[in-house]
Amino acid sequence: VSTQSTGRFCKMKEDPTLERHFKGHKDTVTCCHFNPNMKQLASSGMDSTVMVWNFKPQMRAYRFLGHKDAVMSLKFSPSGHLLASGSRDRTIRLWIPSVKGESTVFKAHTNTVRCVDFSADGQTLLSASDDKSIKLWTVHRQKFQASLNGHVNWVKTAKFSSDGRLVGSGSDDKSLKLWDIASKECIHTFFEHSGFVNDVEFHPNGTCVASANSDCSVKLWDLRMNKLLQHYQAHGSTVNSVSFHPSGNFLLTASSDSTLKIMDLIEGRLFYTLHGHKGPATAAAFSSTGEYFASGGADEQVMVWKTNFSGDEPVSNVPKPSKKEHVHKFNGDSNIVAQRAEGKEVSVLSQPKDCSAPECEPVNVGPALFNLPASQTNQIDKQTNPDNNTDIFHNAMTTPLEPQSIPPQLAATLEHMVGQLDVLTQTVSILEQRLTMTENKLKECLDNQQMISLQIKPND
Repeated sequence: VSTQSTGRFCKMKEDPTLERHFKGHKDTVTCCHFNPNMKQLASSGMDSTVMVWNFKPQMRAYRFLGHKDAVMSLKFSPSGHLLASGSRDRTIRLWIPSVKGESTVFKAHTNTVRCVDFSADGQTLLSASDDKSIKLWTVHRQKFQASLNGHVNWVKTAKFSSDGRLVGSGSDDKSLKLWDIASKECIHTFFEHSGFVNDVEFHPNGTCVASANSDCSVKLWDLRMNKLLQHYQAHGSTVNSVSFHPSGNFLLTASSDSTLKIMDLIEGRLFYTLHGHKGPATAAAFSSTGEYFASGGADEQVMVWKTNFSGDEPVSNVPKPSKKEHVHKFNGDSNIVAQRAEGKEVSVLSQPKDCSAPECEPVNVGPALFNLPASQTNQIDKQTNPDNNTDIFHNAMTTPLEPQSIPPQLAATLEHMVGQLDVLTQTVSILEQRLTMTENKLKECLDNQQMISLQIKPND
C-alpha cells in the first residue's frame, strides 16, 4: 500500500491501531462520545439504550434504560458529570453516568430528537429535531430558553462553536445554517449541498465548520468569508459523522461504505482509510486529547482506536486550500476540492507494520485496558486466550463483563461510595443554583436601591 509522506510527518509514531472492541448494543450504534476525564466512553443505539463503558480495570459497563424508542444522540457535559441523550421518543434525558444511572427526563420536541450538545461552559443544552427546530435549554433546571426556526425539513444535527457564540445546524433541506446565540437569528445559510446534511462540527479555532453529507462528500466552510474551503469526495456512500482532531489538523469521518477516513487538512488530502466495521459506520469521535478516537456501526459494535500518528501539535490555523497536485476546480469556480488521494489503508485484522495477523476473536463486553501495565495485560490475555500469545490489543480486546476477583462485600462498599459521590455532586449542583439565585436577587436589590437613590436626589 502506498502512502504519500511529507516532512511534516517525520516524527509520526505509527498507524492508528484498534485498542478496544465493545459489544453490548443489540442494534445499530447511533452516536459515541468520550467523557472529558477519559474514564468513560458513552454510546447510544437504535436498541433504545445508552451504554457507558468504563475504562478503569474491573469496572462494569453501565446499560442505561429509560428511553422508549431509539436513542439518536448523546453528549457528555464539559465537566463529565452529566450525560445528555436525545431519542425518537421525543424526550431528552440528563443522566448521571454512574452505577445508579439516575436521570431527569423532559419532553423537548414534537418529533424525534436527532442531536444534543452542551455549550462550552456547560450551562446551556441544545437539541435538534425532526420538528424542524433547534431548542436551547438551561442545564440545571431544564428550562426552555429559545427556539431557532428556519429549516424547512428535519434538522439532523446542531452543534455549538467552541466559544459558544454560534450554533451550526444541518438539515434534510440540504442546507447548513449558522445561528447567533445572542440574537437567536440565522446569520448565514450555506445552500451549496446536493444532499442531506447529516452532521456538522466546528473547527477547534472556530474559523471554519465541517459538514458530513448524504452525497458522499465532506465539506469545510470558511466562516470569515462564508465560502467553501475544502471539499473531499473520498467516501463511496453517505457520510454520517465528522469529528475534528483537537489540533485542528485532521478530520475523522464515518460512512455507510463501512469505512472511517482521516483527512489531513493541512495537506488537503485523504490520509488514512480504516476498515473495521461490517456494514455502515454510523458514528465517530475523537477524544478531548486526540490520543484516541471511537467509532460505532450498524454491526452493533463500538471500537476504540489509538491515534498514534499525531504528536503534541498546537491548534492550527484555518485549513488551507489543498496543493495543486491533489485538487481540481469545483463546479468551475475558485473553490478547492481535495481528490480521492492514495491514503494509507489500515485494517483491524492486520498488524500496522506488516499487515498480516490472524483473525481476532473478541470476548464479550468489558472494561477497557487503558493504562494497564504490561504484566497485567499479559495476565488478562492468558486468561481470555490461553492458547494465544500474540499482542493483547489484537487478540484479547475485551475482558469478561463481571470479573470475580473483587469480594462481594468490597464491591458493595465501592458501589455505595460511588453513590455517595453522586449525592455530593447533586448537592454541589443545587448549591450552585441557589448561589446563582442569591446573586441575581442581590443584584436586583442593588439596582432597585440605585434607582430609588436617583429618584430621591432631584427632590433634595
